Amino acid sequence: MHQEIKKTIEVLKQGGIILYPTDTVWGIGCDATNAEAVAKIYKLKKRIETKAMICLVADDRMLKKYVKTVPDAAQSIFDIAEEPITIIYDDAQNLAPNLIAEDKTIAIRIPDDEFCYQICRKLNGAIVSTSANISGAPTPKSFKEISQEIIKGVDYVVNLHHEKKATKPSSIIKLSRDGVVKVIRK
Repeated sequence: MHQEIKKTIEVLKQGGIILYPTDTVWGIGCDATNAEAVAKIYKLKKRIETKAMICLVADDRMLKKYVKTVPDAAQSIFDIAEEPITIIYDDAQNLAPNLIAEDKTIAIRIPDDEFCYQICRKLNGAIVSTSANISGAPTPKSFKEISQEIIKGVDYVVNLHHEKKATKPSSIIKLSRDGVVKVIRK
């Protein structure tokens, strides 16, 4: 895994996009602060840029780098969640402008996955994590289900195909600064 981490970091630092296993499904990712790389993902997925994407961060400390104020309820949600959970936060900051939603929110997950954790730590920042499919197509449940268009469209495919991964996207919760919690995707 060490070599895969090293190669992945090289590609991300050069503004490339990757296809990689996450704690949920296979994802397409890039450095979340690189607007050109984010634009490449939108183009590859044929996704409109107003439809925001998820970011992964290594831990709470890194989360605070990208969200002005992390509500106290976020930690409670992390503590009780039994499955991967993505939270949409108000007041996103320090990310590529084309990654932040029009209402200034950002969806972020702290994955329970060693590879994703190491990538975020070694990059010292957030990475994009969007499902490895063309917008509107079904989310692939395994590497074998990923279309050739996606595989050929990325700059690097992380060679961890054998790793058993979860097969469904994370739940998504919107956590507003005023304490309102709204389930977006179960």
